[in-house]
Amino acid sequence: MPDPKNNDTGLCKEKSFQVFFNTNATLLRNFLYYKYGGIEDIDDIVQDSFIKLWNNCTKVTLETAKSYLFRIAINQSTSLFRHNAVKLKHQKEVKSINHNSTNESPEYILEEKEFMIKLENAISSLPERQREVFLLNRIEKKTYKEIAELSDVSVKAIEKLMHKALLKLRTEIESIP
Repeated sequence: MPDPKNNDTGLCKEKSFQVFFNTNATLLRNFLYYKYGGIEDIDDIVQDSFIKLWNNCTKVTLETAKSYLFRIAINQSTSLFRHNAVKLKHQKEVKSINHNSTNESPEYILEEKEFMIKLENAISSLPERQREVFLLNRIEKKTYKEIAELSDVSVKAIEKLMHKALLKLRTEIESIP
């Protein structure tokens, strides 16, 4: 296997790669943060993505490096979400076993679980932009103005997206028996 540092392509030169890293690391981190809602391992995914890009620099041109990098990061995020979903399922089962020893009635516990499932499904079914705005506002506690600045759109556009998201969530949750 050829040594990537001796390769004549621009990306395999340490200096070029460093410039590429400095230009795109923050962009990639912000992209992942807003796309997936602030996952814990975001810095690890960014670092691993750049490592994979470096290891494959002979196969990637400078022109396609950014899209290649983002694709790696999206794939890693998807894998992480799948892994976390399995962990969450098992944690919920353990919590359910422990939760049954409380003073709450089994009916209440069941209704609470069902509502949380409805809510999670409704949020995940929102279009990407609506979900981003909803999570930034309700979970990250950002104002419409802050979200508008981050998204480079008007406050009115954010208000409309949030309004549509809330309407859809209300409809989804109420329509499920």
